[in-house]
Amino acid sequence: MRSCRLFALIIPLLFLGSCASLDPRDPLQVDLAGMEPIPGEGLEMRFKLKLRVQNPNEGAISYSGVALQLDLNELPLASGVSNQGGTVPGFSEQLIEVPISISAFSMLRQAWNLTGSSPMQNVPYALRGKLGGGFWGTRRFSDTGVLRIPEPIDTP
Repeated sequence: MRSCRLFALIIPLLFLGSCASLDPRDPLQVDLAGMEPIPGEGLEMRFKLKLRVQNPNEGAISYSGVALQLDLNELPLASGVSNQGGTVPGFSEQLIEVPISISAFSMLRQAWNLTGSSPMQNVPYALRGKLGGGFWGTRRFSDTGVLRIPEPIDTP
């Protein structure tokens, strides 16, 4: 009798798991499009991060919130959340703005890590996050790259 109950619980879970693996959607392409300073509190710095979200699927993707983490030089730098929601239509793109906070401790850690090297030249970044969409609709994303700030041009 006990094994029948266990079997009755496991079969629906296996069915749901197999349905989730049949999802043919391609992953979203999320790129860092820009940053604007916004007012902060105390010693923190705040920015409005602009993300370009591209949906390479036929169907629209709805979201009900955004959460992200930004690492610089393989160290945590900033994080942010927004309860903003919306829809990215199929084969389309949209800009999403998320406020992020950089603590004074994160700034000190980054400055300490950059001492002795060429600051802000070829510094790797990693952006990870998710677009909330409920239990089945949450879409995770990541973007990595290298920050390259051009050298000043010497004028004669």
